[in-house]
Amino acid sequence: MLKFDEKSLIPAIVQDARNGEVLMLGYMNKESLKRTLASGDVWFYSRNRQKLWHKGETSGNFLRLKSMTKDCDNDTLLIKAEPTGPVCHTGNQTCFFQQLQSEDTA
Repeated sequence: MLKFDEKSLIPAIVQDARNGEVLMLGYMNKESLKRTLASGDVWFYSRNRQKLWHKGETSGNFLRLKSMTKDCDNDTLLIKAEPTGPVCHTGNQTCFFQQLQSEDTA
C-alpha cells in the first residue's frame, strides 16, 4: 500500500527510460496516479496551482509512461518515461541542470 503524505501526495522521480537520466521530480495524488496508469501519459498534482497537471498540456512536451515502481518504504515512486521534448519549463532536457553553489546553502 502506498504511503501518501499529510497532503495526500507522494513524490515521483521521473527518469528517461532510454538513457536513465533523471528528468524531474513531481508529486502525485491518487487521481493523478490513476490517470497516469489509465492513459499512459504522466499526470501530476501541482502544489502551486492546487490542481491536476497533465505534463505537456501547455508545452506539448509529454511524458509517455514506460514503467512505474515504488521504493522499499512505499513512499516514493520512480517513473520511467519517454519524453516527447524538453522536460523542464526552461527548455532544458532535465530540470537538474544547475550546479549547486555554496551560496545556495545560506
